[in-house]
Amino acid sequence: MPRFVIGDGYARYRGPVTDSPAHRHAAFQIAIAVRDEVAMLDAAGTCHRATALVVAPMAPHRILAADDVLTYFVEPRCAFADRLRAHRGVIEADELHGLREDEIRSAAARTSGALDPRLVAAMDDAFAELPMPELAARVGLSPQRLRALARQQLGMPLARWRAWSRLRRAAEALRDGQSLADAAVTAGFADQAHLTRWMREMMGLTPSSVLPVLRDQPRRAV
Repeated sequence: MPRFVIGDGYARYRGPVTDSPAHRHAAFQIAIAVRDEVAMLDAAGTCHRATALVVAPMAPHRILAADDVLTYFVEPRCAFADRLRAHRGVIEADELHGLREDEIRSAAARTSGALDPRLVAAMDDAFAELPMPELAARVGLSPQRLRALARQQLGMPLARWRAWSRLRRAAEALRDGQSLADAAVTAGFADQAHLTRWMREMMGLTPSSVLPVLRDQPRRAV
C-alpha cells in the first residue's frame, strides 16, 4: 500500500509512480528503486537510470513509471541537505541506495550549517507572507542582499521556497481531513485551482491524485 509521511525537514513516499510531466521541486529529491532501477529524464531529455537518483532543487525532470519507488524530499534548510548540495541537475547516486529513514530524520531535524543563518531565518518566516523589505529587515539584510543570498545558496528565489512551504502545509491539511478547497485556503492559496497549478508545477501531481495516499497517515514520522 502506498504510504506518505511528513517529517521535520523532509517527507517520504513509498509506492508506485506513473510517468509524470516535467516539474521542479524546491527541495532535494532522492529516488530509490526498491527493485531494479529508477529512471528519470532531465531537462535535455537524457534518461538517467540507477538504483538511486538525486535531483537538485529547481532542476526540471520527470520520473518514469515504476511499480515501487522510495522517495525522500529533503528541505534545503536542514542539515541533511548539506550532504547533497554538490549535486546539480539529476545525478546517479547508487551509494544512496541503502539510505535509511533514521539517517535522514536525525539530520533533517537540525538546521543547515552551510547556509547563512540570516537566510535560514528568512526561510522560516517566508510563510508569513511578509513583503520582501519587511522580511529582509527582520533578518538584518537589505532586500537586494537577501535575494542574492537565496539565489547563491538555494539556487532559487524565496518566492519558490514560499510556494513549496505552502504545498507542505496543504499536504498536512489534506492528511488531517480537510477538503481540497479548505486545504488550499489553509495553506495560503487563492483557491483550489491555484493549489492545483502549483502542485503540478512543483511536483508533477495534482491534489486529487495524492489525496488517497495522504489520508489516514501518521501526523509525524517518529
